[in-house]
Amino acid sequence: MAPQADTKGLISTFLAYGLWGFFPLYFLLLDASGAIEIVAHRTVWTLVFCIIGVTVVAGWGRVREVFSSRRLVATLILAGAFLSVNWLIYIYAVLTDRVVDGALGYFINPLVTVALAVTIQKEKVRPAQVAALLIGLAAVLVIAVGVGHVPWIGLGLAFSFGFYTLAKSKVGHRVTAFIGLGAEMVAVIPLALGFIIYLQIAGTGTFTTVSGWYTLALMGTGVVTAVPLLLFAIGAARLPMVTLAFMQYIAPILQFLVGVVILREEMPVARWIGFILIWIALIVLSWDIVRRARTRAA
Repeated sequence: MAPQADTKGLISTFLAYGLWGFFPLYFLLLDASGAIEIVAHRTVWTLVFCIIGVTVVAGWGRVREVFSSRRLVATLILAGAFLSVNWLIYIYAVLTDRVVDGALGYFINPLVTVALAVTIQKEKVRPAQVAALLIGLAAVLVIAVGVGHVPWIGLGLAFSFGFYTLAKSKVGHRVTAFIGLGAEMVAVIPLALGFIIYLQIAGTGTFTTVSGWYTLALMGTGVVTAVPLLLFAIGAARLPMVTLAFMQYIAPILQFLVGVVILREEMPVARWIGFILIWIALIVLSWDIVRRARTRAA
């Protein structure tokens, strides 16, 4: 791999995860809207952005190829549903001052991905993976007992994105980033657009009633959604999987810092212990990834 390509891949991936890490601050600007309305606008304007991208970059001939396959379309629709659920939970977490719970979800996500690979994909489980999963389970139990409730936001984010990843792994190699994301948005656009129209007719929508800047901010959800995904696609095409596996922790680390340092969310002892256990589980999982990569290279 050429050093220039490595640099471009690292910069693109770092920017993608950095933008995802500071997502909470953007969505806090939209606190006049509810989580459902924000997700609805995010869906509509992401689709608009993807349509522009397909027109400029990919071409509509590729789109016809994708929609000619019923199985491919069905998988993308399923992926779109899981992604919408993930967005809804995450924005709800931000608007209710639970950014740290959101970060927990994305820390847990690699463990959930392994669990889904073993249970659904029937992949062979390795001892290090079992250890990481058990430590992760212990972390969730510690947080649940110590805080007094199951961390459903973190688990909901982890499992919704885990199933989204599983769906995308089936078809991701057959569609470009613009077309794939656009197709996922098409799957849920009737609900999103219908909800926005309903709110505007009822006079409770925020799209045109707050300020001009607020309207632009809602429209901007499409840009802030699509740009990191495109940057990540550039990085994923240029970097080894081992590098990507480590860099994926940038976003939840930044989200965790945003929640604790900037937003001053509470961190009781049980939550600290749970996070430390999660980090230990991720170290074990990362060590296993590096060890396997070295074995294959040898």
